[in-house]
Formats: sequence, C-alpha cells, structure tokens
Amino acid sequence: MNNVKKSSFIHYLMCLLICVGMNLSYAQTGKDYPNRPIRLIAPFAAGSNSDTSARFVASQLSIALGQSVNVENLPGADGRLGMVAAKNQPADGYTLVQGSWTNLAVNVVLIKNMPYDPLKDFKPLVSNGRSMLGIAVSGNSPIKTFADLLAAAKKEPRKMNFGNFGMGYRLAAEWFSSLAGVQFTHVPYKTTSQMNTDLVGAQIDAGMDGVTSMSALVKSGQLRMLAVTGDSRHPDFPNVPTVKETFPEFSMYGWSALMIRADTPEDISNKLAETLFKIMGSSEAKAFAQKVNSELLQRGPVEMRKYQVDQIALIKRVADAAGMKAE
Repeated sequence: MNNVKKSSFIHYLMCLLICVGMNLSYAQTGKDYPNRPIRLIAPFAAGSNSDTSARFVASQLSIALGQSVNVENLPGADGRLGMVAAKNQPADGYTLVQGSWTNLAVNVVLIKNMPYDPLKDFKPLVSNGRSMLGIAVSGNSPIKTFADLLAAAKKEPRKMNFGNFGMGYRLAAEWFSSLAGVQFTHVPYKTTSQMNTDLVGAQIDAGMDGVTSMSALVKSGQLRMLAVTGDSRHPDFPNVPTVKETFPEFSMYGWSALMIRADTPEDISNKLAETLFKIMGSSEAKAFAQKVNSELLQRGPVEMRKYQVDQIALIKRVADAAGMKAE
C-alpha cells in the first residue's frame, strides 16, 4: 500500500470510528434510554408523604419505561443529604430525586452554606402534587379548638411544646404564631412517626404534620385536628376550620416534584418529563391522590419552575415576618 492510499485509509478509519462513537453516544443518551434500572432518591424517611408519593411514581414510571425504578431513602438534614447524593451522580438520567417544598424552597431561605442550589443544580420534570398540613393535639388533650390552643399559648408563653420534623413545618408554625402573637417551644423530630407517637401520648402539647400522615390517627380518635393550613377546609374533615378563617393571609401547603440534574441531556429529560406528565394525569394518579388526601398539580418543567420560584419568594416573606433567620 503506497503512502497516499495508506493515508486515505487511516483517514477513513478515523472518520468511521468517530461516527461509531457518536452513534453509541446518541444511543446511550437518547433513543435507547433507559436501558438499565433507574434510581429514585427519596430524601425523607419511609412512610413520609414525600416517600409515599415517590413510591407511587416509581411504580408507574417503571411500567411506562419498561425498566425498574428503585426508590432509595436517604433521609437527613431536612432533605439535604438526598439532594447532595443526587447532585453527585452522573447527569445521565439514571438518578432522579423526589424534591419537596423543604429541600426545594424552604432550605434556600433558612439554611446557611447550602451544599446544593435547587435552582441551578436541578431542573424540574413534573409536579407530584400538594397537601394541606394539619395542626393537632392528643385526643385526650383539654384543648378542643384552634382558639383554645392560641389562648393557652398566650396565657403561658413558650411553656407549650410544639412538635415538627422539618424546617417547612417549623416555618408554618412560626407564621401562624407570629400572626396570633403567641410563642411555642419548638421540638424538632427526625421523622413524622416519632412526632405523632409523642403527640398521641401527650409528650408534646401540639404538632404539625401533613393531613395525610395524621388522617388515620385523627379518625381513630388518637389525635384531634384543630385546624388545617389550606385555602379551604379539607373534604375529609369538613368540621375542622382552616387557619385562614382566623388569619386571612395564611395559606401553606406541603408539595413535591420530581427533579433531575440540571445538565442532563434535553432528550432524556424531555422524555422523562413527557412520560411523568402523562402519569400524573392518569386515572391511577387521581385514585392515588384521593387515597392519600392530596391535590394533584399537573405541572410540567416550565410551570413547576415558576411555582418553585414563587414559593421561595413566599417563604422569604413569611420568614421575614416571623423573624426567622438562616441558621
């Protein structure tokens, strides 16, 4: 083979290898995605509202994509541990994370030296929904109404213990407390189950949790729900007033959304977003939402990002009004 032919052959071979590499790259990031199991990180404990929602989505997404979607609970630090774990994974679409109002909005305002940026490091795929929070006492408590709770707290400032298991719940409690001009001693918990166990046993005077988590305990009489935090009364508890009925400016929901690393290729994130949007609009999703007492919010990436930004602004206003500073 003369030098000219040899040079031409080498050039041809190099072009062929480049084309093959490009095709393989495309197959791995686009057309053939997913070709292996997907990991869905739930940054809160098993049994929490966020975890329950993540497991429903994982089961439906697995069916839609034809690949296993495995939920991995990584609780701790108000959801920061799970978010950091997701941030440190490759941006290849094989790690999703269940974002919540705590780790996508509240932490931005109330946590110093955040190890991740929920706006820059992640992009939303779809909204899961939102749920009212409930303010409750033990079923045996002498406190019968929301007005009774405020009166008791006003009579003896800081003597009453108020339980919560996340900064978002603490924020909501501080908000209505500041509006009422009362103060509680806040007791932080690592899990919702721990808090509700102590609340049932009257180890703490009052507490706040998602209505979903408290529902069975309220219906059995072990807890008494005094108020809910939504814009209107909860359909399962029509006799329980809203905080808004006492303080018209008050409205607070827990919410969640599926997130992915911001630099994930668009063909992958778009495929996931489209699939998840269909799932959240399905009859199965509606049945699930009704079962867990949540409200579906079928928002795609653009709408969910706007909602997140608006929620961060709301939380900042609330924190400022309640005198809460980043810690």
